Amino acid sequence: HVQLVESGGDSVQAGGSLRLSCVVTGTFTVPLCMGWYRQGPGQEREEIVRIPRNGLPRYGSSTQGRFTVSKDNAGKSLYLQMNSVQPSDAAMYYCVADWRDNCASYPDMVSWRYRGLGTQVTVSS
Repeated sequence: HVQLVESGGDSVQAGGSLRLSCVVTGTFTVPLCMGWYRQGPGQEREEIVRIPRNGLPRYGSSTQGRFTVSKDNAGKSLYLQMNSVQPSDAAMYYCVADWRDNCASYPDMVSWRYRGLGTQVTVSS
């Protein structure tokens, strides 16, 4: 069965960089859409970015310019390069994927069919 496995979460100093990874397992097909969400302590879940199988990513406003999403050539590994990390970036980061739509749907994280368990990012100032 399909699983999303995130990794790369760590403790990072403010101003530093971190790279998160997400691997899709249990399927030979490439998701039509993948993305990253995060949820900090006491905060609402926030979409960071979504990227279609073929097309450009769409970023949320809070991280655009500092975070960059990328995929491997096979399209089943997703990465999130986090630069100029701020204390407000401390959160659990989740990877999501779906095969039903090319990123036009999925108004919130629970609407995605597949979600990872998350990887924790902490930020020290």
